[in-house]
Amino acid sequence: MSELQDLTTLVRAATPLLVIETVDEQRVIECFRHVIAQALHPLWRWTLTDGLQRLDFARRDGPSAADVTSTLEAIRAEPERGIYLLFDFHGLLGYAMSQRMLREIVQRQRSAAHTVVLVGAKVELPDELEALALRVPLALPDLKALAAIMRGEALAWQREHGRRLEVDNDAARTIVRNLLGLSAPDARRIVRKLIYNDGALGSQDLPELMQSKFALLNRSGLLHYEYATASFADVAGVSRVREWVQRRRGVFLAAEPDPVLDPPKGVLLLGVQGCGKSLAAKAIAGGFGVPLVRLDFGALYDKYQGETEKNLREALASSEGLSPCVLWIDEIEKGLASGGEDGGVSRRVLGYLLTWMAERRSKVFVVATANAVHELPAELLRKGRFDEIFFVDLPRAEVREAIFAMHLTRRQLDPAVFDLPALAEASEGFSGAEIEQAVVSALYDVAGGGTLDQATLRAALGQTRPLSVLMREQVEALRAWAQGRCVAAD
Repeated sequence: MSELQDLTTLVRAATPLLVIETVDEQRVIECFRHVIAQALHPLWRWTLTDGLQRLDFARRDGPSAADVTSTLEAIRAEPERGIYLLFDFHGLLGYAMSQRMLREIVQRQRSAAHTVVLVGAKVELPDELEALALRVPLALPDLKALAAIMRGEALAWQREHGRRLEVDNDAARTIVRNLLGLSAPDARRIVRKLIYNDGALGSQDLPELMQSKFALLNRSGLLHYEYATASFADVAGVSRVREWVQRRRGVFLAAEPDPVLDPPKGVLLLGVQGCGKSLAAKAIAGGFGVPLVRLDFGALYDKYQGETEKNLREALASSEGLSPCVLWIDEIEKGLASGGEDGGVSRRVLGYLLTWMAERRSKVFVVATANAVHELPAELLRKGRFDEIFFVDLPRAEVREAIFAMHLTRRQLDPAVFDLPALAEASEGFSGAEIEQAVVSALYDVAGGGTLDQATLRAALGQTRPLSVLMREQVEALRAWAQGRCVAAD
């Protein structure tokens, strides 16, 4: 059943009190103009500035009450059954008299069978009224409506500037798809900004579109937009992860679901600290060609009862609004492993996260990273939660050579003048992060005017004690656990 049919049915059924949470007031009015064409009831609107006015046709002798009491009295005194759209009215219901009067109208005490609609960005009601209200979600614009918004803004720009707007049709279709999840006013503002930036709509507008959309959807501040995603060319190793992503990219980005293949949902990256799990998460987003947002579990937790779970719901809803995207949950074990000392909050967070992972239909690919596998709950590790569990191990010799070459090149040094196999041998047991820091340390050693050479690099490596030595027992236990349980990332 469509949105208009739902509203028409509710009005015909004489539903007394509806609540619609939206900032798009004009859309509410347009919806109810369509409703009265079927239901044939008078349509009224109230605002604090204009009072009570009839919308379906001009009526000069009607009430124009502006204050709460006179407005409610006018509604109750109206003998003809009508529909009353009250904008931002809920904020004025703080007095017992106002609540009582509205309850009597809703309960049809000395009143016709009106339908009262409370409209606002966020409508919070007293318990007595909440029990009598029916909350009606207003659907967000679909592709057809968003395309109409884009055409309207393009025509307005052309009339203003007297020339034709340059439009890349493929990019325009992509922009419309990425506007899904936004209200009409928000979508219109973004499209207008993209058009007025350079008098064109093209692929160059997509990054700014996603950043603007993220800013609108992430009002809670619980997600972090990663503006610079990596590519697998920037990551040494993880070859199996790269191949895995490449095989699934087409299915993940397909406009229509594949009748045979399920869309990929996510992966868990386990491994030794500093071996490139975070960089691999960024490369997965780059491999899919979609935005990357990071969820900070530490920011979710709140001291008030129920707020942590609410924060998680809002964060996941925001990520769905950005789909297709990659949601990166870094060090997930720190947010879910509490030892039962938080009053059950972590268990409720885990339960909601698992339910969302199993039931979501949006194109949100989850990449979770973890260092301490023994702290992860068993429910998260069972097959089906993630498509695959990859283990990112300490880099082998060939990968260490590639890491040295990568970091030397980034610092405008020629890797060919170094004996990379010898450096790889000297860095046995080093993670990628430790190799990078050895290069940085060696560069500081020659910062006074010398030139970085093989001996300086070997000396920097010799002064470094890698994590595989400092935390040998923990690292070996993690590698032993992963043996036979995970897929090697490289």
